[in-house]
Amino acid sequence: MPIYLDHNATSPIREEVLDAMREAWAAFPGNPASQHATGRAARRRLTTARERILSLLGGDPGRGGDRVIFTSGGTEANNLAVIGMAMARTGGTPGRVIVSSIEHPSILRAAEHLLELGWRLDTLDVSRDGVVNLNSLESWIGPDVALVSVTLANHETGVIQPIAEIVSICHSCGVPVHTDAVQAIGKIPVSFRQLGVDAMTITPHKFGGPLGIGALIVRGDQSLWPILYGGEQQENLRPGTESVPLAVGMEVALDLAVRDLPQNTSRMQTLQEQFESCLKDEIPDLVIHGHLAARLPQTTCLAVPGTENQLLLTALDNEGIECSIGSACSSGSAEPSPTLLAMGIPRELVKCSLRLSFGPQTAWQELETASRVMGAVVRRLRTSRGVRA
Repeated sequence: MPIYLDHNATSPIREEVLDAMREAWAAFPGNPASQHATGRAARRRLTTARERILSLLGGDPGRGGDRVIFTSGGTEANNLAVIGMAMARTGGTPGRVIVSSIEHPSILRAAEHLLELGWRLDTLDVSRDGVVNLNSLESWIGPDVALVSVTLANHETGVIQPIAEIVSICHSCGVPVHTDAVQAIGKIPVSFRQLGVDAMTITPHKFGGPLGIGALIVRGDQSLWPILYGGEQQENLRPGTESVPLAVGMEVALDLAVRDLPQNTSRMQTLQEQFESCLKDEIPDLVIHGHLAARLPQTTCLAVPGTENQLLLTALDNEGIECSIGSACSSGSAEPSPTLLAMGIPRELVKCSLRLSFGPQTAWQELETASRVMGAVVRRLRTSRGVRA
């Protein structure tokens, strides 16, 4: 049985979520946009899921008018945020956006698309530990900026960003802020209203929910332009028939994640410390990226100097240890990690880097075994190259 250490790509779906989705498929077969009884029943269940998701994430559907826009996943939600918020801000006229240099590809590519349309794009630099430079933001921010987007917790290093401070800087100039919270939910407390952002991306397959659905949480006073056309669903902002079972799966997975968060976070923090200690015992020259910053309690981005990461990944996979080289969305790329390069990590060390991420159900015995296997694999690879282990 493989030891799965790639939860930041996708976490295993929980049995309770599967059961709830099966029930939803059986009980709500209709199209929620249909006007007959079957359609109305589906629409009511969809509304319940939407309201529950918003409540669990600290939104305010009442006086604040916060809303949940369902999408096909985190990538679409990020595109809707970056392009839709920026375009709405300027009425479609090219303007200026700011993102961090360590964003997920779905943020960076969306911002680059605006650049192709004549927009100005500024990218915030980060420290060696992967924390956004607030001084750069303060010097660049101004009323001409249409949007600032900074991830809550980095998908590769797990480094947590100072979103509240970023919001304060941006809102002082009336600039809206979006955050990609995909990796954070289920690992640290996340409240939409407490963060103060104007929009937030989530997707449940990172916290025990189904693939194929995501959402953009949006403040009631935040305008959006659609990026897809062809239907009037979701206030004309995201056309297409919503999936009631997928929405129910998101709701149930989020409910479980929030319920279990205190004990899970504490347990995963302890496991992370023990795991990294064991890895360093096995590989004394191991480098852990972002270790001096606040990080997610289950993400370890590391480098094994002198050991090419693709060879190490393949060797570990052959031994039943499943991990990744950076983001799953760019795993097919032969280019070194843009995130680690932006942090100022030498290219030679970036090419030796892997990401290992576990979840609430991961057992210590699995991590202990993984550390021993990784140590043995590294020693074998180094011996084969004539390098002293």
